Amino acid sequence: MAKSTRRVHDAQFKSKVVLEALKGHKTLAQLSSDYGIHATQITTWKQQALEGLPTLFNGQTNSVLSAQDREEIEAPLFQQIGQLKVENDYLKKKLRTS
Repeated sequence: MAKSTRRVHDAQFKSKVVLEALKGHKTLAQLSSDYGIHATQITTWKQQALEGLPTLFNGQTNSVLSAQDREEIEAPLFQQIGQLKVENDYLKKKLRTS
């Protein structure tokens, strides 16, 4: 038996399906048939959309990190940049002397 691969749907496709589901012009079975997605998946996306709606207009975005979160992410990256710079300088010196 062949193993089937999971399909990954982008946000635009999901929002299109959810919008159709919220309109209510078609049943879940019809949407499922039209888009080739299981009705349970459509229901899950619809629930996620409805849960996210209250935060949509609150004026804050989820993508903005707090200063502490940003520092936690940046600190190891700056450390790695410094280490790579030192290694690069060392290798340049070794190359000149060879």
